This record gives sequence, C-alpha cells and structure tokens, in this order.
Amino acid sequence: MKDILLRNLREQGLETPLLQKRLVDSWPEVAGPVIARYTLNTYIYNQTLYVRLSNPSLRADLSLMRGELVKKLNAVVGQQVISDVCFG
Repeated sequence: MKDILLRNLREQGLETPLLQKRLVDSWPEVAGPVIARYTLNTYIYNQTLYVRLSNPSLRADLSLMRGELVKKLNAVVGQQVISDVCFG
C-alpha cells in the first residue's frame, strides 16, 4: 500500500513538496526548543533550508553546525531533500 501511495504521489508531482513540508515541520524537533523559540521563519528554496532567526549570535553558532543539521534533517524525512542550511 505504501509503495502504491508513493508512486501515485510521485506521478502527480506531490512527493517533493510533501517531503519538504515534513522537513520544515521537523525543524523545531531537530534544532531543539530553545532554538525553535528564536526561529521566525523557515522555508526551502533550491534545496536550501532558509532559517530566519531573531538572535544574531545564535545565527553565527548555528552556521558552524550547518553540515550536521543538514544530515539530521534529511534523516528525519528519510531522503536527501536539502543540501544546505542558510541562516538569516
């Protein structure tokens, strides 16, 4: 049943947007509650997750952890959805 559903989503062009939505929704879980409190907006464009934060020092700290965050976020959805994270 799962394979049929995934094939149907893929044929209709809905698989990628669904995976992107799941990844964006998983940001608070992966980043943790403290970082989630300072997160103003998240979205994906061209395989990059853009995260707008209200704390400049937190932006600098998270920039150093970009590679690790990409791996964790992709692992949550089970596929390579993003290749980078950009903090602003």
